[in-house]
Amino acid sequence: MKRRQFHLTACARAFAVVAGVAAASAGSMYAPAALADTWPSKPVTVIVPFPAGGGTDAFARPLTAQLSKQLGKQFVIDNRGGAGGTVGASIAAKAAPDGYTIFIGGAHHAIAPSFYKKLDYDIEKDFIPVTVIAQPPQVVVVNPTKVQANTLKELIAYAKANPGKLNYGSAGNGSSHHLAGELFKLQTQTFITHIPYKGAGPALSDLIAGQVDMLFDGLGSSAQHIRAGRIKALAVAANKRSPAFPNVPTAAEAGVPNYEVSTWYALWAPKGTPKEVIDRLYTETTKALNSPEMKQIWLQNGSETPAFTPDQFATFQHAEIKRWAEVVQRSGAKID
Repeated sequence: MKRRQFHLTACARAFAVVAGVAAASAGSMYAPAALADTWPSKPVTVIVPFPAGGGTDAFARPLTAQLSKQLGKQFVIDNRGGAGGTVGASIAAKAAPDGYTIFIGGAHHAIAPSFYKKLDYDIEKDFIPVTVIAQPPQVVVVNPTKVQANTLKELIAYAKANPGKLNYGSAGNGSSHHLAGELFKLQTQTFITHIPYKGAGPALSDLIAGQVDMLFDGLGSSAQHIRAGRIKALAVAANKRSPAFPNVPTAAEAGVPNYEVSTWYALWAPKGTPKEVIDRLYTETTKALNSPEMKQIWLQNGSETPAFTPDQFATFQHAEIKRWAEVVQRSGAKID
């Protein structure tokens, strides 16, 4: 009787172990799907590395509002400006990789690796690329009162006749605005004084107020002010005219061939964020970008809707880092 009882008890224990292993295996098998289905279960922080009112905000805010609507949880923007966008990037890189902190930056972060000698993060190694969210071209804009030029050729002629008298604002040292200005100076053989700000928003405000003469700005942040007549657009840095501003010539049409600069904006997550979360974030972001409401906003901001998979974005990002490294080297651009 005792032997039989021992045998039954041993069998029961063995069955429990096997059942437990099977349950654990099944749990691990279904965990990714469950994670994708349950994320997000709380608000998501979206770090934007510039002050409110700039080009990044012009695309980040509509996108986060749409994602909040689609997923039923708030995507809350946290503006962390400073050092050409690198302060916010550093904070995002060190965030917990749990899917509840994501990062919206852009072309600035392809420039920073060759511009700043000591970065405490690596945009390619410390982040997972999700997708590019917008690609508005840069636009050469001037204060209509301070700068009398009505065309890009007139602006260049004045700059050549008066070296250093014109100045341009930027979102900060190493920002796409800064390097777009340096590239323009290289290609036109002019000297225009650089004045760095702590974001495109403050630089744009000072351009409107007449504190600076001009700006190489993303069309997303300049669009509403161009329409209102507060600033004047002389050319878009693209190979075709913007559908939002068909009367503004391309730089090539205006006399500067091959001057093409896109102030692209993109979405990353900290390294280690679960793949299932990345996949869902990419799917939901793509869905948001292709909604009729978002397409209309993007058109008004001078951008078409891009289509990048995470792998395509990674390839694009690497090429942009290489491209801007060459501009930094050729121009001798440095922190002012």
